[in-house]
Amino acid sequence: MMAFTAGTALTHTTAMTELKTGLDYIAKNSAEVVRIDCASLVQFDSSALAVLLAWLRAARAQGKALEVLHAPTKLAHLAQAYGVDELLKL
Repeated sequence: MMAFTAGTALTHTTAMTELKTGLDYIAKNSAEVVRIDCASLVQFDSSALAVLLAWLRAARAQGKALEVLHAPTKLAHLAQAYGVDELLKL
Protein backbone atom coordinates (compact mmCIF):
# COMPACT_ATOMS: atom_id res chain seq x y z
CA MET A 1 0.00 0.00 0.00
CA MET A 2 1.88 3.04 -1.28
CA ALA A 3 0.89 6.40 0.14
CA PHE A 4 1.79 10.00 -0.56
CA THR A 5 3.42 11.55 2.51
CA ALA A 6 2.04 14.96 3.34
CA GLY A 7 5.28 16.13 4.98
CA THR A 8 5.77 17.82 8.34
CA ALA A 9 4.10 21.17 7.60
CA LEU A 10 0.98 22.03 5.66
CA THR A 11 0.36 25.72 6.25
CA HIS A 12 -0.40 28.80 4.19
CA THR A 13 3.33 29.04 3.43
CA THR A 14 3.68 25.49 2.10
CA ALA A 15 0.18 24.86 0.74
CA MET A 16 0.77 25.64 -2.95
CA THR A 17 3.88 23.47 -3.19
CA GLU A 18 2.24 20.57 -1.36
CA LEU A 19 -0.93 20.96 -3.41
CA LYS A 20 0.95 20.66 -6.69
CA THR A 21 3.04 17.72 -5.49
CA GLY A 22 -0.05 15.87 -4.29
CA LEU A 23 -1.96 16.59 -7.51
CA ASP A 24 0.93 15.16 -9.52
CA TYR A 25 0.91 12.06 -7.32
CA ILE A 26 -2.84 11.62 -7.75
CA ALA A 27 -2.62 12.04 -11.52
CA LYS A 28 0.18 9.47 -11.83
CA ASN A 29 -1.29 6.96 -9.38
CA SER A 30 -3.19 4.17 -11.08
CA ALA A 31 -4.75 2.79 -7.89
CA GLU A 32 -8.48 3.06 -7.26
CA VAL A 33 -7.75 4.45 -3.80
CA VAL A 34 -5.19 7.22 -3.37
CA ARG A 35 -3.74 7.25 0.12
CA ILE A 36 -2.36 10.34 1.84
CA ASP A 37 -0.24 9.65 4.92
CA CYS A 38 -0.33 12.47 7.46
CA ALA A 39 1.70 10.68 10.16
CA SER A 40 4.57 13.17 9.97
CA LEU A 41 2.31 16.26 9.85
CA VAL A 42 3.06 18.36 12.94
CA GLN A 43 2.43 21.91 11.77
CA PHE A 44 -0.78 22.80 9.93
CA ASP A 45 -3.54 25.36 9.69
CA SER A 46 -6.80 25.63 7.77
CA SER A 47 -4.78 25.56 4.54
CA ALA A 48 -4.26 21.86 5.20
CA LEU A 49 -8.00 21.32 4.90
CA ALA A 50 -8.13 23.28 1.65
CA VAL A 51 -5.32 21.15 0.22
CA LEU A 52 -6.91 17.89 1.37
CA LEU A 53 -10.23 18.93 -0.18
CA ALA A 54 -8.50 19.84 -3.45
CA TRP A 55 -6.82 16.43 -3.48
CA LEU A 56 -10.19 14.81 -2.80
CA ARG A 57 -11.77 16.66 -5.74
CA ALA A 58 -8.87 15.71 -8.02
CA ALA A 59 -9.09 12.05 -7.01
CA ARG A 60 -12.86 11.96 -7.52
CA ALA A 61 -12.53 13.66 -10.91
CA GLN A 62 -10.33 10.74 -11.96
CA GLY A 63 -12.74 8.15 -10.56
CA LYS A 64 -10.58 7.43 -7.53
CA ALA A 65 -11.23 7.52 -3.81
CA LEU A 66 -9.01 9.42 -1.38
CA GLU A 67 -8.04 7.96 1.98
CA VAL A 68 -6.33 10.09 4.61
CA LEU A 69 -4.16 7.98 6.90
CA HIS A 70 -2.83 8.84 10.36
CA ALA A 71 -4.42 12.28 10.57
CA PRO A 72 -3.37 14.10 13.74
CA THR A 73 -6.18 14.50 16.26
CA LYS A 74 -5.95 18.30 16.05
CA LEU A 75 -6.39 18.15 12.27
CA ALA A 76 -9.49 16.00 12.73
CA HIS A 77 -10.84 18.53 15.24
CA LEU A 78 -10.13 21.38 12.81
CA ALA A 79 -11.96 19.48 10.05
CA GLN A 80 -14.89 18.97 12.40
CA ALA A 81 -14.96 22.68 13.27
CA TYR A 82 -15.11 23.53 9.55
CA GLY A 83 -17.71 20.83 8.90
CA VAL A 84 -15.57 18.83 6.44
CA ASP A 85 -14.66 15.88 8.64
CA GLU A 86 -17.28 13.66 6.98
CA LEU A 87 -16.03 14.56 3.49
CA LEU A 88 -12.45 13.75 4.44
CA LYS A 89 -13.47 10.86 6.70
CA LEU A 90 -11.32 12.15 9.56
